[in-house]
Amino acid sequence: MAAPMESLGKEDMLVGDEVEEAEESSEISVQFVSEGGEAPFPPFEVPKDITPEKLLLVLKAFLVEDEEKNRPYLFFVNNQEVSSTLAETLKFQLIDYESTLQIVYQPQAVFRVRGVSRCTSSLSGHGEPVVTALFSPDGRHLASGSGDKTVRFWDLTTETPHHVCKGHANWVLAMAWAPDGKLLASGDKAGHVMIWDPNTGKARGRVLTGHKQWITSLAWEPLHLAKGVCRRVASASKDGDVRIWDTITGQCVRSLSGHTASVTCLRWGGGGLLYTASQDRTIKVWRAQDGVLCRTLQGHGHWVNVLALNTDYVMRTGAWDPKDAKIVHQDLEADSEKLRSLAEKRYEDVLKVVGEEILVSGSDDFTLFLWKPTSEKTSFSRLTGHQQLVNDVKFSPDARLIASASFDKSLRLWCGKTGRFLAVLRGHVQSVYQLAWSADSRLIVSASADSTLKLWSVENKKLHTDLPGHGDEVYTVDWSPDGQRVVSGAKDKLLRIWRN
Repeated sequence: MAAPMESLGKEDMLVGDEVEEAEESSEISVQFVSEGGEAPFPPFEVPKDITPEKLLLVLKAFLVEDEEKNRPYLFFVNNQEVSSTLAETLKFQLIDYESTLQIVYQPQAVFRVRGVSRCTSSLSGHGEPVVTALFSPDGRHLASGSGDKTVRFWDLTTETPHHVCKGHANWVLAMAWAPDGKLLASGDKAGHVMIWDPNTGKARGRVLTGHKQWITSLAWEPLHLAKGVCRRVASASKDGDVRIWDTITGQCVRSLSGHTASVTCLRWGGGGLLYTASQDRTIKVWRAQDGVLCRTLQGHGHWVNVLALNTDYVMRTGAWDPKDAKIVHQDLEADSEKLRSLAEKRYEDVLKVVGEEILVSGSDDFTLFLWKPTSEKTSFSRLTGHQQLVNDVKFSPDARLIASASFDKSLRLWCGKTGRFLAVLRGHVQSVYQLAWSADSRLIVSASADSTLKLWSVENKKLHTDLPGHGDEVYTVDWSPDGQRVVSGAKDKLLRIWRN
């Protein structure tokens, strides 16, 4: 009698195994959800072991527009990226398998920027440390400002000096390119602002004087607000004032005083608001049109060092789109109305993705805050984790991520919408001073006091390439919007150009 019982037990076990196997290999009901939370397509069944590549094929079958079909996408479940298979991603999550699983699809840049890997030239000429270096909005010109009181323009096709601009009475501390790329503003330690023409290397108009102490930050009016002609520039100073200048008449149009200590950073938003951060621990929001103080954002416990907007990159590049980059620049002489409409369209496309302008502030209190400065005066997210002061912060060009650099030798990545912590990038052995994003939002380059630049991959959240070469602390770094070059300026008085 024992034998049949044993066989029954075995059969039961077999059935049990089959059921488990069936469960393992079974399908799961999923629904694609866009970043904005809409579900444009009906739910459907997929195998649990589906890969991102297969998900992409399914998504493309649903998408209608050609432009959307040709894009790469990333997929997320409960804020976790689906990297190998869906089953792997769900392994450590509590999922109700009876309801439909939502998969968020996130469009990525259609172009890829290659990581820089070598230094192609070392540009000497400055007699003192290089404090700031910036590419023009289309990546055609490069300007640098130094302690030797000069601004220099460099020829990027030959990587040689182009113009030396003399006129400042003291160290050049801040620079900003007009979004149409036709003028450069520079501010010095004496509190003077000068406007330069990159093609001739000559100063345009008179020196803009009025600040009592050194200039800390400069910002031009965005192209879509300026009716296609860039003439208004704002300057912030250690004397606690912000001034708006008309560069054509050389007059100070407005003086915004309200901060009780040095104004450290200045941003001109796409909605016509000016954002100023100060060592009085506040951020003030001003209406650029008439200089009215709209609101004061309080929350930081120490000096506010740096501000960034999620629309910064699109306003920096103006009418020029990085995806149209060519190896050899074409001369485009568009009229101002066309430039304005192009810039406005690009700005509105970004706003469609992000919803509204978001401001991030980094401070000496080791934290960052996220604000919706157009509508609220309280922050909606506090980003903690750095163990030293935050020196630089930037939104990625697609506005989905935030990268912050700190004196604690690390960089951190955060979600650009919620401020959720994503990753820490360690590798530098001294303070990280500055960072720059590649135009496709897939790479970050950082400059540090340890005399190196480091390139980080956002996809793997790891070090991509180490770029040693400078002889001393690297103060400034910028990645050209056309993706071809990275420039770094250091205490060793050299500019270095890095390419792939």
